[in-house]
Amino acid sequence: MIYSKIINESKQNHSADLNTRSKAIILRKKMTKAETTLWKKLRMNQVDGLHFRKQHPYGMYIIDFYCDKAMIAIEVDGEIHKIRKSYDSERTAYLESTGLKVIRFTNDDILNRLEWVISEIRKMIS
Repeated sequence: MIYSKIINESKQNHSADLNTRSKAIILRKKMTKAETTLWKKLRMNQVDGLHFRKQHPYGMYIIDFYCDKAMIAIEVDGEIHKIRKSYDSERTAYLESTGLKVIRFTNDDILNRLEWVISEIRKMIS
C-alpha cells in the first residue's frame, strides 16, 4: 500500500515500529492528570508559537511531549520513575544522542508549580 509506505517512511515517526506507534495512540487516550495539565498549556502553539505533540513515537521510545522545531523532548516523571532511574538514564542518553534536548518534570512540579515548568521549557527553547 502506498499510504502505509508513506506513514512508515515519515520523518515524524523517527523510525518507530508499528508496535511503538500503536502504543503511542493508546497512551494519548490515557494521559495522567499531570500530563493533561501540561498538555493544556502546550497545545495549540501556546508556548512561543511552537507546535508540540503528545505521546510521540521516537525510535523505540514514546516521548511524553515533543517539539520538532525546537528539538525538545519533555518527560513527565510519575512515581514509577523513582525505581526506573537506569532505564530513564539510557533513554535520555539515546534521545540526546539524536540531537534532542531532554527536560524532565515530576508530576508534583506540573501540578503545583506549572508556571515554573513553563518558564523552564521556555529557557530550553532559547
